Amino acid sequence: MKQQVLIVEDEVKLADLLADYIEHAGYCPTTMYTGDQVVTWVQDNQPAMVLLDLMLPGIDGLEICKAIRQFSNVPIIMLTARVEEIDRLLGLELGADDYMCKPYSPREVVARVKAVLRRSQGLESPATDAALLHLQPDAFKATFCGQEVSLTAIEFKLVHAMVTQPERVFNRQQLMAEIYDDHRIVSDRTVDSHIKKIRKKFELINQDYQPIQSIYGVGYCYRA
Repeated sequence: MKQQVLIVEDEVKLADLLADYIEHAGYCPTTMYTGDQVVTWVQDNQPAMVLLDLMLPGIDGLEICKAIRQFSNVPIIMLTARVEEIDRLLGLELGADDYMCKPYSPREVVARVKAVLRRSQGLESPATDAALLHLQPDAFKATFCGQEVSLTAIEFKLVHAMVTQPERVFNRQQLMAEIYDDHRIVSDRTVDSHIKKIRKKFELINQDYQPIQSIYGVGYCYRA
């Protein structure tokens, strides 16, 4: 039987697009566009995963998450366009298992769903470890999904800075300080250009898993 994923998103087109990707990945999606009936629905149907938008008509995502945590440990991924909520979402007081900032790629959402479900169901194994990003700083060597990735020295420094502090969101100035120790003056967009090239190299190996996440309006972070 397919695992059921509840998508709670008030943007109808976005919710339906996510549902298509979720279904294509082998899950059974259900979409809801307001927050009023979510808690009751989760109680009655016990889905395997909830994708929960923060800003919803009726009851908002924060209150829904808190209410669900009163009776269920179902994995919850929060979806938000409110950058100022990141710190709260990263904390444990809400009980969310993960978060993603808009705009996001539906493929990245699917990858996060798979990763959270693996963790919650205790399915992590040495085989899934190959999906992680591994660095050898002394050799400037990187492997991704078991394959070596050719990174330039600057690209390696960028990735290394984020990998050593997973989940931390770096702004562009912080990343520039990591890669340019001579304090040269460069455009903020230089970092964007490097990150774009890095992400493209990872996508050539695995299109469904992107470890370098873009946090809209803030910067970038590494998420295993």
